[in-house]
Amino acid sequence: MIDKIDKILEAIKKYETIIIHRHVRPDPDAYGSQGGLAEIIKASFPEKKVYTVGDDEPTLHFLRRMDVIDDDVYQHALVIVCDTANTERVSDQRYSTGDLLIKIDHHPNEDPYGDIMWVDTTASSVSEMIYEFYLTAKEQGLKMTDEAARLLYAGIVGDTGRFLYPSTTEKTFAFASELIHYEFSRTHLYNQLYETPLNVVKLQGFILQEFELLDYGTASIQITKETLDKYNLTPAEASSLVSSLGNIAGIVAWVFFIEEEDQIRVRFRSKGPVINSIAKKYGGGGHPLAAGASIYSWEAADQVLQDLLDACKDHAKTEQITD
Repeated sequence: MIDKIDKILEAIKKYETIIIHRHVRPDPDAYGSQGGLAEIIKASFPEKKVYTVGDDEPTLHFLRRMDVIDDDVYQHALVIVCDTANTERVSDQRYSTGDLLIKIDHHPNEDPYGDIMWVDTTASSVSEMIYEFYLTAKEQGLKMTDEAARLLYAGIVGDTGRFLYPSTTEKTFAFASELIHYEFSRTHLYNQLYETPLNVVKLQGFILQEFELLDYGTASIQITKETLDKYNLTPAEASSLVSSLGNIAGIVAWVFFIEEEDQIRVRFRSKGPVINSIAKKYGGGGHPLAAGASIYSWEAADQVLQDLLDACKDHAKTEQITD
């Protein structure tokens, strides 16, 4: 790990222009790791030009706004991609047109890319990794700022589900306890992360009433374009509710199908069965207990649900043998 960090720091020192990407349909960790790294580099090397790029997500504007840059900025630039397991999920595909490419990620490294790769699947989030990068290299001139701390803390909180997910470790708590010593309002940040608009609450009510519970603790919900239009919501806003079935007794794993104009988003969550292998089957990926993919018909959704049902059935058999 230290060797990877040394190589990344050496590259940052070498290049005058640094462009940082993250994944499409970003979450707080994508914004937090991307923006947190940018703020650390800016504070440490004020003479460098540092940009964060990708499609803006309006619901996360309170964290950061993206830069808009021309193609020629990539010439002789260092490009860093945060929190993105697969190349096709990099937001702004110009990421490959720079001079040197670095991948920093905590998902399974099933799509190795980049001239330098730092992948740590034990990390709760890439925001946690960026803070570790700072801690490891601060003796070599890296500086932390209040804004970087705010962004990294938001990313850690977001990807750990407020420290409830199994990915949360002692290191996660230790890093979070250090980050809160910087000057930002945790109360304000939590409100921005978790205050829910009324139309989103109403969709949550729809989900809780309409989800289907099958055998072996398998659950699913279909959210059509008509439903999104009824509640005046975007697919991204609907996706933010994917954890809303997690507290229901008897549910072991679940899937959200969210219809867009040209595809159906598939969002998996699990309390035990490994579901990223299912996501991979449909061109997606993710963590063992949190993953996603895209399909293009409701017939395919039936097969996805059957695959999830089979995974829950196998998990139930394993649990019985263990007991």
